[in-house]
Amino acid sequence: MVNTGMQLISFTCAVTGWIMAIAVTALPQWKVTAFIGSNILTSEIVWQGIWMNCIYQTTGHMQCKTYDSMLALPPDIQAARALMCIAIFLGWLSCTVSCCGMKCTTCAGDDRHAKAGIALSGGVLFILTGLCVLVPVSWTANTVVQDFYNPNVPLQHKRELGQAIYLGWAAAVILMISGAVLSSTCPHIERGGYRRGYIGRSFANSRPSAPDPPKPITNSTLPLKEYV
Repeated sequence: MVNTGMQLISFTCAVTGWIMAIAVTALPQWKVTAFIGSNILTSEIVWQGIWMNCIYQTTGHMQCKTYDSMLALPPDIQAARALMCIAIFLGWLSCTVSCCGMKCTTCAGDDRHAKAGIALSGGVLFILTGLCVLVPVSWTANTVVQDFYNPNVPLQHKRELGQAIYLGWAAAVILMISGAVLSSTCPHIERGGYRRGYIGRSFANSRPSAPDPPKPITNSTLPLKEYV
């Protein structure tokens, strides 16, 4: 019962992290305008994402434009596109596999060995999904920090970490922790085919065997006495 509750909690958190990863992929706030220099009051804010650039004005208007050429993008943006798409696909696959391996579902029937292996595979896939989210987010953050402290980069081209970077870090941590917990809730297989936690139950549920019928007492060696 405890393992079932832990599976439900970890699966719910993993799905939440997957949804957050989808939001990170779509958001343009990967890089934002750095307010540095003597004039910190600007009339517009520049957002740079992996799919588009957006300019938000103080009047409330926002204009976005997708990138014209994919090959002209920096390496971190190209890698972020590929890895985030892979993360979304792995997240969908992880949810499907984990649903089939959870104890509260009827998939795979009563075969506990198969359900444990399926749940373990789902947890590993969630961990891989978190790694696919963590790599592009950390790579982009490292690029932003290096450009910010590079004196050769003009002030108008310096950027700061956007909200999508922090959301991506949170999504990666949630996915990896949830995947690890989901994998650890799978019961261990012991030698001899028995499973921990089910040995006593197997003997308790087994039907008692019928007692052997009494055997007649025979003594062929002693002579029979005649009674008058």
